[in-house]
Amino acid sequence: MELLLQETRKKLENEIDLGYQEFNRSLIPGETSRILGVRIPVLRKIAKELVKTSGRSYADAVVLLERSKEAYYEERMIHGILIGYLKCEEEERRQLLDSFVPAIDNWSVCDSSCTTYKFMKQDMEYWFSYLEQYLNSSREYEIRFAVVCMLDHFVTDYYIGKILRDIDAVHHEGYYVKMAVAWAISVCYVKFPKETFQYLKTDHLDDFTHNKAIQKICESYRVSKEEKEKLKEWKRKEEKKR
Repeated sequence: MELLLQETRKKLENEIDLGYQEFNRSLIPGETSRILGVRIPVLRKIAKELVKTSGRSYADAVVLLERSKEAYYEERMIHGILIGYLKCEEEERRQLLDSFVPAIDNWSVCDSSCTTYKFMKQDMEYWFSYLEQYLNSSREYEIRFAVVCMLDHFVTDYYIGKILRDIDAVHHEGYYVKMAVAWAISVCYVKFPKETFQYLKTDHLDDFTHNKAIQKICESYRVSKEEKEKLKEWKRKEEKKR
């Protein structure tokens, strides 16, 4: 396993883009010295190569790095992405996610991994139930993981009501939770405007998240001017924090 980690890290070091490194450092909170500066398409390519040879072994090995805080941002990204590419049974994939999700500590690793998990559409009932457990977490990025997976893979006729119900019950002060919930609501509105509009009339979101959701909806080119004007009427006056 040690050799596998060393070989993969060497590949990453050969792909460093210093300009991209600085750009990422400015965008990702808490990440400074642990960003190499490798672009996501390259990380996806490396993840796919690992899947063909030693994907599960790499996942198991990098967990130890994550626990010791020695993993680079890119190594955590590869870990998350390759879980989506591996061909395995549900229970094995669930075990892989159980190890990975607690290691998520920024929005970028979270979101890039979630969008890769197209396997969730193959057994939506199983995976939606799996995601719901994280909505009760006290950890910011575990909740964001669940919400982003829902907006990526579950905004359908059958799940729209469940999603709106579940995210309405999320009450966490983390900024990246609030932004994920607002983002999810905007996606729900674009696909199911009637249901989401009715939801926004009576939701239990905090004022920031409620208003941010309306803002994101209004930023969409797929929403009419008339709809945007109506939605703006539902914005709330937020109390200023001292």
